[in-house]
Amino acid sequence: MTAQEKEIIIVKASGEKEPFSEAKLRHSLERVHVAPQGIDDVVAQIKSELKDGMTTTDIYRRAFALLREHKTHSAARYSLKNAIMKLGPSGHPFEKFVGELFKSQGFSVNVGVVVPGFCVPHEIDVVAKKGNKRIMVECKFHNEPGIKSDVKIALYVQARFEDLQRAWRAHPDLMQEYDEAWLVTNTKLTAEAIQYANCVRMKPLGWNYPPRNGLEIMIEQYGLYPLTSLTTLNDAQKRTLLAKDYMLCREIIDQPDVLRTLKISEQKTAGIIKEINGLIKNPHS
Repeated sequence: MTAQEKEIIIVKASGEKEPFSEAKLRHSLERVHVAPQGIDDVVAQIKSELKDGMTTTDIYRRAFALLREHKTHSAARYSLKNAIMKLGPSGHPFEKFVGELFKSQGFSVNVGVVVPGFCVPHEIDVVAKKGNKRIMVECKFHNEPGIKSDVKIALYVQARFEDLQRAWRAHPDLMQEYDEAWLVTNTKLTAEAIQYANCVRMKPLGWNYPPRNGLEIMIEQYGLYPLTSLTTLNDAQKRTLLAKDYMLCREIIDQPDVLRTLKISEQKTAGIIKEINGLIKNPHS
């Protein structure tokens, strides 16, 4: 920022206030592979419209609109966090989504499994197994930005994990041992939640955590973009597909005939398929 530029204060989704950071905006665009010239154009336009009191949501929506005008696949990637929230309002679709994440890593998966503990039975969101390794996964879904998963959630997950392990130690012939507990959330984790999870050897996975290997990075690595990220579908069409139990873009590629239920033109259908292919097969387009 030059001496002539006035510091602009923006409001985060959590309600906190902070100075606008051009570097953060640039990083968010670089992460979704926007071309350098495109980044310069978006940043320049947003800076020209900035004013005190703007929210990070306002800035996100404006950046998304500008990317969408350029008709690049970066717009869908940029909307990823919001797209996952649109899988709600319940957390069940997110549990299935996390199950797909583990499947992509070679695990066999069961979602919504009720297992007896030592004290009480537990419904485990995702049970992931590979070889002799069995993982208990607790999914924490938030459908509003700015809400973080805090230490109380991590404590709750650990208590359930310990009850299951206690049951296994009491009845090793009847019960199964769980090697790890994971806490997976679609938003950020508080510093205290991360500290506690690491202390008890729980695996925390959320937005931007672990660093350089957070949820958003894993989604891109395995091409697990939710269909709610598509810019070529409107909200009603997305809800129709979700109601039919479709959740991932790649499921539409595998079963393109499902698009006929949307009663759209062949040209529109071709545009949807083109966006999906560009999104999951060519991250730098």
